[in-house]
Amino acid sequence: MKGLQWTFAVVGLILGIMLAYQFRITSEINKTEPVQRTQLLAFQLNQLKKDRDFLQEQVNSLRSDFDRISAGPQDIELKERLDSARIPAGVTELSGSGVEVTLNDSNISLKPGENPDLYVLHDEDVLHVLNELRAAGTEAIAINGQRILASTEVRCTGPTIVLNKDKRLAPPYVISAIGDPDTLEGAIKMKGGVAETLQFWGIQVGVKKMLQVTVPAYSGGIKFEYAQAAG
Repeated sequence: MKGLQWTFAVVGLILGIMLAYQFRITSEINKTEPVQRTQLLAFQLNQLKKDRDFLQEQVNSLRSDFDRISAGPQDIELKERLDSARIPAGVTELSGSGVEVTLNDSNISLKPGENPDLYVLHDEDVLHVLNELRAAGTEAIAINGQRILASTEVRCTGPTIVLNKDKRLAPPYVISAIGDPDTLEGAIKMKGGVAETLQFWGIQVGVKKMLQVTVPAYSGGIKFEYAQAAG
């Protein structure tokens, strides 16, 4: 009996030594750089797969929101607001009934000693006409085919005017304005108004009501010198 017990003890000891040796060998292999790098890459790969799945869910969600907004009434409202903003921004061509105002220098022969500046158009004369048209409710204005914006400056440079930074125009000035023809004409021709004042000096002022006036889109660039996006 004791011999059998010793046999079992010896076998158990040998098996223990073999298992311990195998465990040590396995641990040493796992600690080697190639194995550690493989394990790290496998971990990173699994993490990237999780990130990809998360981002894909976000893409699907955003696409769903986009499709819903595009098909819904919000899209129509946004388009209407955008179209309304295009008019004062001057980025689209407009047509409609209105007036055509023609301004030209005086054709009166000057008498000796008279100041010739009194008989030619100046930037302030053009501005007076533009302001009267705006006050009368015009929706869009152009001078000699150049769209006038709220930010457009009109200034004299000798016998010509410059507007929209670098557009030099010479008389006659043809102002196209879209709006109610009767109201616009009345604003220019009213007694004591801008037309009567200019005609006193012989400045030629013509106002013609039009069933169809076309005002082109603004062709210049828009640069903000002081305004910045809020953030």
